Amino acid sequence: MQKYESMVVISTKQDEEAIKGLVEKFSSLISANGTLVSVDEWGKRKLAYMINKETEGYYVLFTFECEAAFPAELGRVFKITEGLLRTMIIAL
Repeated sequence: MQKYESMVVISTKQDEEAIKGLVEKFSSLISANGTLVSVDEWGKRKLAYMINKETEGYYVLFTFECEAAFPAELGRVFKITEGLLRTMIIAL
């Protein structure tokens, strides 16, 4: 098991319930495939540059441990999920 971090920037065009739903979705997906160490919700922050005509995003940092194959699957799920502006997964 290796440690990973994943930063997700969620669109603020969605309501709070949709944002919380996405955080829960990713938390349960990570927990099902590994060990979720922490979920750090940074909240709404100004973006350094416009992404999809938006200037703000809701930042969430996931820290988890899992097998080496899971980050590729998590990245695939990030790509097909509506409402995400940017994502990044790094090995610690």
